[in-house]
Amino acid sequence: MRLLPRLLPEDPETSWTPYVWLVYLFPFLAYPALARASASQWGVTLAGLASFLVLYFLSYWLEGGKALGCAAGILLLGVLFAPFNPGAGTLFVYAAAIVARAVRARAAWALLGGIEVVIILETALIHLSPYAWVPAAVFTLMIGAVCIRGAEVQRANARLRMAQEEVERLAKTAERERIARDLHDLLGHTLSLITLKAELAGKLVERDPERAGREIREVERISREALREVRTAVAGYRSEGLQAELARARLALAAAGLRFEYFAQPVELGPEAETVLALALREAVTNVIRHAGAHTCRIALEQTAEETRLEVRDDGRGGAAPEGIGLASMRERVEGLGGRLERRAETGTSLRIVLPRRQEPATASPLVDLRERPA
Repeated sequence: MRLLPRLLPEDPETSWTPYVWLVYLFPFLAYPALARASASQWGVTLAGLASFLVLYFLSYWLEGGKALGCAAGILLLGVLFAPFNPGAGTLFVYAAAIVARAVRARAAWALLGGIEVVIILETALIHLSPYAWVPAAVFTLMIGAVCIRGAEVQRANARLRMAQEEVERLAKTAERERIARDLHDLLGHTLSLITLKAELAGKLVERDPERAGREIREVERISREALREVRTAVAGYRSEGLQAELARARLALAAAGLRFEYFAQPVELGPEAETVLALALREAVTNVIRHAGAHTCRIALEQTAEETRLEVRDDGRGGAAPEGIGLASMRERVEGLGGRLERRAETGTSLRIVLPRRQEPATASPLVDLRERPA
C-alpha cells in the first residue's frame, strides 16, 4: 500500500536518481544556519525551498518544452535569493539541468548561455559576492554541458530501442509469413493427394471394394507421411531434396490420372538452391493437379555454367489466373536467391524457374535415374 504520493513518473532511465540530486540544495540551506538567520528569514527560505521542490518534481512529469516553465521558475528563485543567500547559486544549476532535458542540444546550449547571461547581469547590477556568482557561473556551465550531452545520449538510446523494437516486430512478421509458407508448401500438396484418393475410394467402395480398401490404406500412409513431414519441418528441415520431390510428384500425378513426362540433366545444387527448387516443384505439381484440368505434365531440369532451370508444363486449360499465396511464396524464395520465375498460360501453363549458379559447396543429384519419356 502506497503511503506517500508518487513524486516521479515511472522511468527506468532516471529511476531514483532525481532524489539524489537534491543533495546539491545543501548550500542553500546551510547558509541561513551558519548566518544564524531570523525566523522570518528561515520562513522565506523554506517557502523558497517548497516552491523549488514543486517545480523540480513537476519538471519530470512534463514533456519537452513544457518543462521550460519549471526551469524559468527555478531560475527566478535563484535571482531572488542570490543577493542575500550565496548558496542560492545552486538553483541556477538545477535550471540548466532541466533545460538540458527539455529541448534539443542546439536550443539547450542557447538557453544555457541565457542562464549564464542572467548570472552575469545580476552580478554586475547588485555586485554579488564571489561566493555566490563564481560557483553559480562555473557549475551551471559545467553541469549544464554534461546534462545536455547526457540528454542527447538518452534520446539516441530511445531511438535505438525504437529501432530494435521495430526490427523485432518485422522479424516476427517475417517469421509468421515463413511459417505460413512452409505449412502451405508442406501440407497443400499432401492434402490434395489425400482428397483425390478419398474421392476415388468413395467412387469405388460399391463396385470395387478391394481397390477402395487399398486407396483408403494409401490415404492412411500419406497422412502418416504428412505428419512426419510436419514434425521434420518443426525440427528445422523443410525439404528432403529435389529427388524426393520428383518421386512424390510422379506418384501424385499418377494418382490423379495424369501422364508424367520428365527430362533431366545431371545437376549440382547447393543446399539453398535445392530446397527452393524442391518446394517450387511441389507447389507447381499441386497446382497442376488442382487447377489445370490437364492430361499431361512435363518436368524438365537442366543446368548450364551460369544457371539452373526447372520447368513444369501442362496441357490444361491455361488462363491468366491471379497468383495465389503458394505462387507468391515461390516467387519470393526464387528472387531471394537472385533468380526469376516466369509464368506463361497461353496453351496450358508453363512455369519456369531460373536460379544463378553460385560458387558454393554443391551436392550432385543423379536425377536422370528418374527419367520417364512418353511411349
